[in-house]
Amino acid sequence: MANVRAHFEASGLSLHDLGMKMGYPEKTARMSAWQFMSKTDDPRISMLKKFARAMGVPVEELVAERKKG
Repeated sequence: MANVRAHFEASGLSLHDLGMKMGYPEKTARMSAWQFMSKTDDPRISMLKKFARAMGVPVEELVAERKKG
């Protein structure tokens, strides 16, 4: 989730905007995105795919191990 959070922070999107881009209804977009970002340590691949599409990045970029240093 570190890569997911880094992409979200760099995007400048609000949680509502992210939820909308991930395909959630306007009424639940913010809460759904918040739950994904805050309450998930080991997300399902389907959620990673939604997030990757919303961010315009390949899923592989989200699951790649972050380099230290």
